[in-house]
Amino acid sequence: MQTIFWLRDEVKQGERRAALTPTGASALIQTGAVVMVEKSSTRIFADAEYLAAGCELVEGHSWVTAPNYAYILGLKELSEDDFPLQHKHIYFAHAYKGQDEAQQVLARFDQGKGEILDLEFLQDINGRRVCAFGYWAGYVGAAIGFAGYCHRLNSDSTFPAVNSYPNRDVYLTELKQLMTQLPQKPNALVIGAYGRSGRGAVDLFADIGIEAVQWDINETKAGGPFTDINNFDILVNCAYLAPGTAPFITPESLGASPRLSMVSDVSCDPNNPDNPIRIYAACTKLTQPIVQSQIAGIEVQAVDHLPTVLPKESSEDFAEQLLPHLLTLSDDSDPDGVWLRANGFFNTAISAL
Repeated sequence: MQTIFWLRDEVKQGERRAALTPTGASALIQTGAVVMVEKSSTRIFADAEYLAAGCELVEGHSWVTAPNYAYILGLKELSEDDFPLQHKHIYFAHAYKGQDEAQQVLARFDQGKGEILDLEFLQDINGRRVCAFGYWAGYVGAAIGFAGYCHRLNSDSTFPAVNSYPNRDVYLTELKQLMTQLPQKPNALVIGAYGRSGRGAVDLFADIGIEAVQWDINETKAGGPFTDINNFDILVNCAYLAPGTAPFITPESLGASPRLSMVSDVSCDPNNPDNPIRIYAACTKLTQPIVQSQIAGIEVQAVDHLPTVLPKESSEDFAEQLLPHLLTLSDDSDPDGVWLRANGFFNTAISAL
């Protein structure tokens, strides 16, 4: 049976990324797979680019009519609905860690006998993720945190909405202009600096002329809260959410008049009891990315799809990581067991319903 990949149009507001580029689609087609691409007015890659690569264009959100054996490929959540899901979906479901509405999502797959091959849980034999947007999440998270810090110095108004940029150079030009207007460079701290997201955050600061202080396991293993955080103006949290993690900051550790004024929580999991940034209650949106925290004088950025601000670079990077595994999925070889492990995570989640 011929393998079908069905690239769906994203429904999340502001989402412009793609899990498959036209170049990647061409590579799949060359192996004999069929690639169907839903038309999209928001995706960073034009419909015409996919058509030129040999894909067939179909109407947006028509994946529900796809053959049962098609792989439905996307990134963010599906539209809210209640009909049973019968396909194999490859996307970030955010349904395995007790997140809001996880039970409803899993129930729909259970009812329809479909399957989630969750992009977050594509892992090699050592349990390391084989594809991730982490670098660009950290990069953009640091960028918004820096821009928010600059905004607060000059205005009491709400930080404006953030839209996507055609490429990184355009974004950096804007940020460097903000830097020229500051009386001095802010002190920035990146926690989780050695991971993918942390490297992205550190690189953003370097690109605009700030040498961020880097903390990782050695600096945080003693457990928070950490009073030294109040030596910084900007905190970018990229730490892995390990069970039992103590808060990094509290009202007591920061004091009555904290120097820290901007927290960019790239790890962004406010509903997780182990979230070390326990000063806000919900993720923010690109339409209002920065909000006042529960600590007076400190604002928080907590957007959960940051890389879409730089959709071209982040999509190309992620899709390049994912493509080799899509190629093994289309020929049923799975030599590294990535898809088998993903299926195991799904079955474990379903059995817990």
